[in-house]
Amino acid sequence: MQLFENHSLLPYNTFGIAATAKYFSPVRSTNELDALIRENKKSFQVPLLILGGGSNLLFTKDFNGWVVKNELQGIELVREDLEYYYVKAMAGENWHELVLHCVNRNYAGLENLSLIPGKVGASPMQNIGAYGVEIKDVFFELEAYHIAEQQIVRFGAAECEFGYRESVFKRALKNQYIILSVTFRLRKVPVFHTSYGAIEKELEAMQVDSLSIKTISDAVIRIRNSKLPDPQKIGNAGSFFKNPVIAAEQYMQLQERFSNIPGYANAATVKVPAAWLIEQCGWKGYRSGDAGCYNQQPLVLVNYGTATGTEIFDLSTRIIQSVQEKFGILLEREVNII
Repeated sequence: MQLFENHSLLPYNTFGIAATAKYFSPVRSTNELDALIRENKKSFQVPLLILGGGSNLLFTKDFNGWVVKNELQGIELVREDLEYYYVKAMAGENWHELVLHCVNRNYAGLENLSLIPGKVGASPMQNIGAYGVEIKDVFFELEAYHIAEQQIVRFGAAECEFGYRESVFKRALKNQYIILSVTFRLRKVPVFHTSYGAIEKELEAMQVDSLSIKTISDAVIRIRNSKLPDPQKIGNAGSFFKNPVIAAEQYMQLQERFSNIPGYANAATVKVPAAWLIEQCGWKGYRSGDAGCYNQQPLVLVNYGTATGTEIFDLSTRIIQSVQEKFGILLEREVNII
């Protein structure tokens, strides 16, 4: 096991925020992880931060504990039946590379989730989703390391308690488990999801004659590249805010004042696009120093160079306040604040 002290976290977060970890260790096997947990209990007794791709967090200060970089690798087809392939991926695998791995083998289900940044281990924690598909739709089970008991535990979909960008690992079991692997149940006969967002329009622009999971993946990649900044060029963590879900009655009241407010109804609630709310408050393209709101997608806060995590966080607070004042809707941050 490698151990580094006062280690820079700048290369390990896509916001490009300068921060330092008191201790830092990459972990490439469950044996290394187990040894690290035992050593922390015996000698260090400091807080742990499990780090994957660093694409969904914002450092507002140095981390006075032990950052564990999950680098568990491996993808395998563990079994199949008449309808499904069951693909197991270790938590440290790059998410988009897993998607391409499956698309190239015609394992259907992940194609709408192409080009989402991050690692496999974060996918069930966040219940990541895009263009009408969420992890819960393709999830079979995961293996996680229980920190206190130092045991490996399996979780099915019900035990994960998936919600909108939520799971039990962000609520009741927060900081209690380290996800080791995720197994996905992927279809042999694809079920295409093209009605959400701009996929159909993009497929038309691509002049697609025969629909496939490859063409859908390609379309999603093109859309995301056109709307979202490359973290290698402009620091960001993708969508900073969740799309708020409000009561249908509140939505109807807002329609009386804002006739063009978009919304997606579901039973007694309506999901309102946070990007629209933010843009209506004048934040799209805003910049103060190196902290800003991206000019192509107001859901994305960006670091144009040397912004601090506190500057990004303060900007998000101002955006939340302005949306609440204008619409009476409280935005929730999707990014984890450290």
